Amino acid sequence: MPTLLRTNKEIMEIYDRQVDTVYRVCYAFMKNPADAEDMTQETFLRLMSNEKPFADERHEKAWLIVTASNLCKDALKKWWRRHEDIEDYLHLPQQTGEDRSDVLSAILALPKDYKDAVYMFYYEGYSTGEIARYLNCPESTVRSRLSRGRKRLTTMLGGADK
Repeated sequence: MPTLLRTNKEIMEIYDRQVDTVYRVCYAFMKNPADAEDMTQETFLRLMSNEKPFADERHEKAWLIVTASNLCKDALKKWWRRHEDIEDYLHLPQQTGEDRSDVLSAILALPKDYKDAVYMFYYEGYSTGEIARYLNCPESTVRSRLSRGRKRLTTMLGGADK
C-alpha cells in the first residue's frame, strides 16, 4: 500500500486542474472509457506516493502526462492485451469530436518517440526545452522528432511530400 505523501487538499487541487488532460491521454492509448478511467485513477494513485515537489503547474502536468502514458503502455503490453482482436471492437460506437479527429488518430499511430514529442508540443503546449527535460533527452533530439513526426503526419494524412 503506497504511503500518502501529499495532503488530501493538494491532491484534490491537482486532480481538479489536471483530470481532463490525464483522461484524454489515457483514452488516446486505451481507446475505451472504462480502461481510460482505470488508468486515470492509477495515475493519480501514483501521484499520491510521489514525494518530489513540482516546480510549477506545467511541471505537474508534464509529470502526469508521462506517468499516464507509461502506465497505459505497460497495461497494453500485458499478455491478455496482446491477444485481443481489433475486430471485437468494431461494433462499439465511436466517440466524435476533437479527441477522435483524424489528426489525433494519426499522431497516436506515430512511433513512440515522435508521438510523445508531437502530442506534448501541439496538444499540451510545451516548448521543446520543456519536452526535452521531461523526456530526458537533448532539445535538438526533440526538434528532430517533431520535424520527422510532422513529415510522417503529412504523408499519413495525404499531404504533399517535400
